[in-house]
Amino acid sequence: MKTPILILAALATAAIADAALRPHSMLTDHMVLQQQTDATLRGTDTPGARITVTPSWDSRTYTATTGADGRWAVNVATPAGSYTPYSITIGNDSGESLTLDDVLVGEVWLASGQSNMQMPLKGFPGCCVRGGYDEIASAGAQAGKIRFYTLPLAQSYTPIDTVAAVWAVPSPETAPEFSAVAWHYARRLTDVLEVPVGIVSAAFGGARVESWTPRDMLETYPDVSLDPADIEAMAGYLRPLVMYNAMFNPVKGYTYKGIIWYQGCSNVRSWETYADRLSAMITRWRAEIGLGDIPFYAVEIAPYDYDTPNEDGRSPMLRLAQWEAVSRVPQADMICINDLVEPYERHNIHPAEKAAVGKRLGDLSLNRTYGRRQFLAGSPRYKGHRFEGREAWVAIDSPNDGICRNYDIRGFEIAGPDGVFYPADQARLNWQTNEIVVSSDRVDEPRAVRYGFGDFVPGTLHGGNYLPLIPFSSEFCRSGENL
Repeated sequence: MKTPILILAALATAAIADAALRPHSMLTDHMVLQQQTDATLRGTDTPGARITVTPSWDSRTYTATTGADGRWAVNVATPAGSYTPYSITIGNDSGESLTLDDVLVGEVWLASGQSNMQMPLKGFPGCCVRGGYDEIASAGAQAGKIRFYTLPLAQSYTPIDTVAAVWAVPSPETAPEFSAVAWHYARRLTDVLEVPVGIVSAAFGGARVESWTPRDMLETYPDVSLDPADIEAMAGYLRPLVMYNAMFNPVKGYTYKGIIWYQGCSNVRSWETYADRLSAMITRWRAEIGLGDIPFYAVEIAPYDYDTPNEDGRSPMLRLAQWEAVSRVPQADMICINDLVEPYERHNIHPAEKAAVGKRLGDLSLNRTYGRRQFLAGSPRYKGHRFEGREAWVAIDSPNDGICRNYDIRGFEIAGPDGVFYPADQARLNWQTNEIVVSSDRVDEPRAVRYGFGDFVPGTLHGGNYLPLIPFSSEFCRSGENL
């Protein structure tokens, strides 16, 4: 794949140098604004120009004066969300004027990460999206409900402010390029909330968390070099800093409800630093967006056989680091997708099942952010364990309707004093105690038990709403968790 060319900083200031009334590149026809808030609209003009902004929903005129750098910004009070299209007229004291049409007001979410968030409904070459073309064929039915603002893949050594993108209306012509996860997420929200949903999609395949981190933070990481020669010698998708500059900085000034995030595969080899760096990135992004601790909902990386010396066997630790990261910051959570791969996808890092991922993110948001408690959130988790003879009895904390499977439970492994794990020959549910009883004919004296704790160890145990048991290993449990 050809690496995107690094963008020169001069491009970021081109709009200002033009010295004409110009809304920011995110302000286009068909955009979605966050409902019932003060949504920030911004742009450029000549220094000292008086700017007027008049939305059609209340015909109120907001004013601003451009600074010495030619930038202006106004906060516009938005109404309750609805499927009613509005317009916004922007003018200046020189008589210039323009109108943004078909503007919707609803819920706006930023979708970011790496390739599994970027992966469009049409799929990638050799990697299909299950049901993707069915969604594409019917996308026009969502034209008045969902809008996408998809950033082109770009990199930059310095922060840029504008991008070449427009808000797109769903249709069979536009939908093939929409993030599949974000599409199903948006559909879930608009179906339940009955307001429009706008997705700002800023994802780059293969990007590390360091790719989405600003320079001043990266300068404190001893293993990260910001020398341009070192950066350019790297595979393009692994470069630090450059996605933050080119794909987050231009959109951070928009008004969002929250962020959804699917990333981590490219940090498997450096899992030890991931929890610190992701939690720090979340805190920084929120600070720069300037809306407080807006929700941040992540996706646990899927089972995949990395099969390389510096990554093999490390993805279970990365998953633990993901959960640790979201536990460190407020208003953050994650979904598990350990069950959403097929056996043939062992060496496919882009699983075909994207609808369930988007819907689980949607249900998490509906429950945690919008108070719709009937949409269950929170996977079953390991609670503790005890050993009885040849068996490990694993207690499960299942907050939603208990355990929904008592047969063909796969994904458990058990080890004896030698520390060698073997797949369980038996894993059954004890209804009275809500424990899974695990054993293997090859282990006489069990000393450890785990579930889904490998690069590619899909599981079949579910709780309410078909939410999967989160992978765990008793070897890495904190003291006090054992029974």
